[in-house]
Amino acid sequence: MNRKNAWTTYSATQLKTVEKFADDYKVFLDNSKTEREAIDTIVNEIEAAGYRELNTLIGGKTKLKKGDKVYSVWMNKSIAMFQIGSDPLEDGMNILGAHIDSPRLDVKQNPLYEDGGFAYLDTHYYGGIKKYQYVAMPLAIHGVVVKKDGTTVQLNVGEDEDDPVFFVSDLLIHLAQDQMEKKASKVIEGEALDLIVGNRPFVIDNKPEKAEKESAKLSAGEKYAIAAEKEEKAESGKVSGAVRRGILAILNDLYGFEEDDFISAELEIVPAGKARDAGFDRSMILGYGHDDRVCAYPSMKAILDVKAVKRTACCILVDKEEIGSVGATGMRSKFFENAVAELMNLTKEGYNDLALRRCLANSCMLSSDVNAGFDPSYASCFEKKNASFLGQGLVFSKFTGSRGKSGSNDANAEFIAEIRKAYDKDGIIYQTAELGKVDVGGGGTIAYILALYGMNVIDAGVAVLNMHAPWEAISKADLYEAYRGYISFLKNIDFKNQ
Repeated sequence: MNRKNAWTTYSATQLKTVEKFADDYKVFLDNSKTEREAIDTIVNEIEAAGYRELNTLIGGKTKLKKGDKVYSVWMNKSIAMFQIGSDPLEDGMNILGAHIDSPRLDVKQNPLYEDGGFAYLDTHYYGGIKKYQYVAMPLAIHGVVVKKDGTTVQLNVGEDEDDPVFFVSDLLIHLAQDQMEKKASKVIEGEALDLIVGNRPFVIDNKPEKAEKESAKLSAGEKYAIAAEKEEKAESGKVSGAVRRGILAILNDLYGFEEDDFISAELEIVPAGKARDAGFDRSMILGYGHDDRVCAYPSMKAILDVKAVKRTACCILVDKEEIGSVGATGMRSKFFENAVAELMNLTKEGYNDLALRRCLANSCMLSSDVNAGFDPSYASCFEKKNASFLGQGLVFSKFTGSRGKSGSNDANAEFIAEIRKAYDKDGIIYQTAELGKVDVGGGGTIAYILALYGMNVIDAGVAVLNMHAPWEAISKADLYEAYRGYISFLKNIDFKNQ
């Protein structure tokens, strides 16, 4: 089967467009290292393009009509965007769906401790990672701390040049003889992925015994650290380390929160640094979070840029895919179904349960998720005829799952033929692939969850090298073809489910 390399098809003008799209994507990637940050970035962009929040229209007399654009955010971690088409919603929508969470380390609820003169934050890894990849590299802390009075403190430390960074230590090679004999899965244990956040003891003018007398000169954080020390001593007769108290003082001074506020915090530890062009030819982008923001971004741009759709266009960007799409903000939640119900209620056709069921069953979807790009260094894990290659366009995965297609959505041939017809008409560069050899492994997406409504769904995303590593690589050409392919899907597909 002939495969085209997208780079060979571009004119000089198109090459400039590809580079501009890639530059904009890198900015999005840098500003969206957590789900909350991604939602903030997306909402700012879509509101500037005329999208209105669904909740502000509910209960009013506003009726949605063709061309109207609305969105619904759920818990600041998932979003559904809609552009109303000319066809009734009951006839179905064309949906793009991706996820905006990525593998990382999460800070535990009782995280701060001291050992051996270092202050640490205890962590719990999120999603599928090779734990040894997270040691001995600069890391940043992103997230929110919500205090009991409802105040939200946002943290983003480690990204600016003047910011400190953090790290997980590794054993020096000189002493690592036993460590090097371990399996890769055991070289670094999950409980060893604790973040070093400080090393300097808490001292007041080098004379701690005079601290109370000089309290007028102390900062709020220093006063808090001293009070915390007194409380510890009164309760247990012991005092925790001075380095730990120093970190408490800094956190209180800089962000105004206390140690107990970690209980209601969501702090994510991610690789520090910006996405960068990769290769002498600058054909690739190396960055954190391509899985799956490399599909989320062109999905968002596609629904912003597509014009005058026949079927209502929808873009869903969700949380929790990396841990099974669970929870209130994952795809298994009812938030999307509820949003569609509210949307229907604001149209002239109105809402009823049967109409909602018909809408969802008649919809068509691209589950926009990444595929494993062929890596010549690990060729034995791939079946080359059915692998995805960087630079060869948007990747269709008829099925995912593992081994005997377990946990898979297996797309219908009729639906795939309809997409082929549209893509060949629009000159979209695309390829088909599986995720590795049959018995080697596999993976899942959100496709099967939407398929439960009876709609036609197929996975369509971007090939990624180093998937789930702190730094992943993608081709700029594949990113651009994903955008073009998503627009073609929203504009052209008018498939009646069978």
